[in-house]
Amino acid sequence: MFRLLVLIVGLTVSLLATANTPSLSLMPYPQQLVLSTDQPSLQLGRDWRLAVNGTVTPELKAALKRFAQRTHKQTGIPVRWKKSTAAKATLVINLKDSRSMSPRISEWDESYELVINQQQIQLSANQHLGVLRAMETLLQLIGSAEKSIQLPNVSIRDVPRFQWRGLLLDTSRHFFPVDTIKRQIDAMAAAKYNIFHWHLTDDQGWRFESKRYPKLQALASDGQYYTRKQMREVVAYAQARGIQVLPEIDVPGHASAVAVAYPELMSAPGPYAMEYRWGVHKPTLNPANENVYVFIDALVAEVKALFPFEYVHIGGDEVDPEHWENNADIQDFMRTNKLKDSHALQAYFNQRVQQILQKHQRKMIGWDEIQHKNLPKDIVIQSWRGPDAVSESVAAGFQAILSTGYYLDQPQSAAYHYRNDPVPPPPYTHNALTLSSQQDALSSWSFVMPRKRGNPVTGSFTLMNAQEGFIDFTGKSRRAVVVQKSEKDAAIFSLDTWMGPVEFRVKFSGDELQGIAIVGNAPYALSGKKNAPKTIVKSEKVTPLSAQSQRLILGGEAALWAEIVDEQSIDLRLWPRAFIVAERLWSAQELQDENSMYQRMNAIAAWAEKSTGLLNRQQTERALQRLFGSKDIQPAAVFIELLEPAYYYHRQHEKSANESYSKADPLNRLVDALPAENDSLRQFNQRLARWLANPVAGEDYSALHAQLQRWSDNRTALALLLKEQPSLNSLAEKTQGIVELTQMLLDKRLHQQSLTPIEQKTLEKQLSNNLQIEQEMIVALIFSAEKILNSFTRR
Repeated sequence: MFRLLVLIVGLTVSLLATANTPSLSLMPYPQQLVLSTDQPSLQLGRDWRLAVNGTVTPELKAALKRFAQRTHKQTGIPVRWKKSTAAKATLVINLKDSRSMSPRISEWDESYELVINQQQIQLSANQHLGVLRAMETLLQLIGSAEKSIQLPNVSIRDVPRFQWRGLLLDTSRHFFPVDTIKRQIDAMAAAKYNIFHWHLTDDQGWRFESKRYPKLQALASDGQYYTRKQMREVVAYAQARGIQVLPEIDVPGHASAVAVAYPELMSAPGPYAMEYRWGVHKPTLNPANENVYVFIDALVAEVKALFPFEYVHIGGDEVDPEHWENNADIQDFMRTNKLKDSHALQAYFNQRVQQILQKHQRKMIGWDEIQHKNLPKDIVIQSWRGPDAVSESVAAGFQAILSTGYYLDQPQSAAYHYRNDPVPPPPYTHNALTLSSQQDALSSWSFVMPRKRGNPVTGSFTLMNAQEGFIDFTGKSRRAVVVQKSEKDAAIFSLDTWMGPVEFRVKFSGDELQGIAIVGNAPYALSGKKNAPKTIVKSEKVTPLSAQSQRLILGGEAALWAEIVDEQSIDLRLWPRAFIVAERLWSAQELQDENSMYQRMNAIAAWAEKSTGLLNRQQTERALQRLFGSKDIQPAAVFIELLEPAYYYHRQHEKSANESYSKADPLNRLVDALPAENDSLRQFNQRLARWLANPVAGEDYSALHAQLQRWSDNRTALALLLKEQPSLNSLAEKTQGIVELTQMLLDKRLHQQSLTPIEQKTLEKQLSNNLQIEQEMIVALIFSAEKILNSFTRR
């Protein structure tokens, strides 16, 4: 019963197959589930008889109370607990160890067993944590059918795949009230996260009340900070739900807020003012000033008193060394201590901070940049740089967690997050003899892809034949690409990257290439040149992970950075995609069916709205109502079914190019009402793909045609609504044109009409020209039209 870790490892092939083909709307999906569809279900009403084999602690009583309250929210049935014997109980809880959640992650046991038959529910767990996780599964099984509780006959044995499953909230760039944070914690618990990473300080604000250094909140928070009482309240709230709180105090960079309050601790004399712009800024703590370490020691003591978790996050990322390099005292300090460059200086600083943490019985976690051979191996490296950095960290003996690919402030598809695994893929290799034999067919090109902010993306790609190729982004390891088209004068290929899914569409002319890369859903122009014959750019080397190194990957964290997120949109940005990351961190790696994932995600999104009070759907509705000042926002709701926010960091890049790229930029536009992924279009495209495989009149065609007609018929009502927002008229006109073009192509395809080469190229150019970001949005129906258009050439 209680040897679940051993049992999970020893699953039979038939049980593993169950995990690969989910049969119930659960998320994260259990490691082992056996559903007996031929057995009667368990019918339950308001009276639940309860038996507990183990100590009934105040924590367990509180959990049972929350369970009853949420069941009432989900079903309308007011559950009442009645003490009972195990033989007659509705719910039997077998709890081996009733102790509260430990502050030490190595002591957590979240495994549980849940067995439901037509008589009762048996819930077994080693620790109270396991009971909490089992209750979440049980609440999902209960569902949200009003006035009815019918539980399937099922046996579940479950344990998380990864130990560290976190979610970061950035409360510095935009401040979130405590009630808003608690709502996210409720949803985190429902998704079985176990770490709330609280980003409390950054350039744009200091949110942590300090008694020792009160000017931090007095001068550098704009009055928006968390009191000590509030922080204790959040910690207790999270712990009751099986979540430890990881505080982040960002040093030595991202320190503009510290500079405003205590400029004497900085590396340049100032003066300093509150920083409201986004991006990386220069103010940096002075590693040569002993008072800096007195400051950090005092802060860590305050953090320790409030946050019992064994880890403290020091940030450590994106340190601009300019102020260090221009400070004569710091340069003298570096020479005296034989620190050859700014990296060595930061390593020295981190070692001092680590010693302070150790003094206070805390362990260090920080971003990629903190990694150094002189730091102890019990620190954790959080990677924003990606799989290669994770490989480098664990190969050096450090523990690591992945956040690249889990940034939920970036609009991305749920499928992209789902494909992103904390364990890096193996390095791409290709047999040298095969390469040599294909030299005549091999085509290798270097490219440059400018962005509106930051350095251009550069690299090279190599196509070996019509089906195979690889790419070498500068500074990244070699990765295989999926080749859709490879001809003498053109190629189309794609892969998942740190930027999201990227599709290259390139045309060759002699030794020159031109084209675009669709990064997420919006284009970057690119250009390049052919590499010398029989030349392949050298790949960045990545050591394949040993089994021992792989065990050092503790898991991952979703992250919500707050440049374009505020209290009015936080649920919309996080959920339901945060459930997808949670499943990737909890469930079996073999669970890869994206269709099942989307079906379950939609079901869980509706469930979570009732069970945890999430507001993602309501936040869209409220945003539309604010924009259009109308109770009837249905025309706007239909309009946004055709749109998506520009993915990746396109929105930030647009703000950088066209606005102030700061907190002053408004977040009350139509793009701020959009969910990250357009589920209406996703379902439309799923049906379209099925129809294009057999384009005849029938159910799929009728549904596609009806949907397009619905979008087209919306134009009159939308025009009236847009009188409130005339700046959207051009986008509406463009969208209507794409709808009509898609209708035309669909009907031509149905009637097996052909397109001349000139017509084909004209339409391709028309669609490509419309695939441009407008008001930080994309008319996403364009990709549907492209699918139909491309099908004409494949007939």
